[in-house]
Amino acid sequence: MLLFKKKFLDDIRCGRKTQTIRVWKVRHMRSGQLSYIPGVGYIRIDAVDKVALHELTDEDALPDGFSSATELRQEIHRLYNEQQLNDYQVFRIRFHVLPADEQRRLKEERRQRVKIRQQVRD
Repeated sequence: MLLFKKKFLDDIRCGRKTQTIRVWKVRHMRSGQLSYIPGVGYIRIDAVDKVALHELTDEDALPDGFSSATELRQEIHRLYNEQQLNDYQVFRIRFHVLPADEQRRLKEERRQRVKIRQQVRD
């Protein structure tokens, strides 16, 4: 699951935001993996690349919903403390929201799994 601030959800839903930068100790996602964004739905991870924060460009900022690399870096510094930025790795995650028919199929599969688990418990 990927969590986002509410201010980004509309841009993700309409396909303007197709990337996020995350600071993690280790990689949490792989290319091809399915994930879920609350308030948006299911996404497919297209690429996960380790990057250096200082090497991010304006081209990196645009699919992340920012007008410049400077603006993107400022947001990253607001979200992560200096220790995290120094000790952890920076990952660029590219993704796309799955089409409505695939969203419905995956949600139905999830409902069925939950239903089976509940039956096993009863």
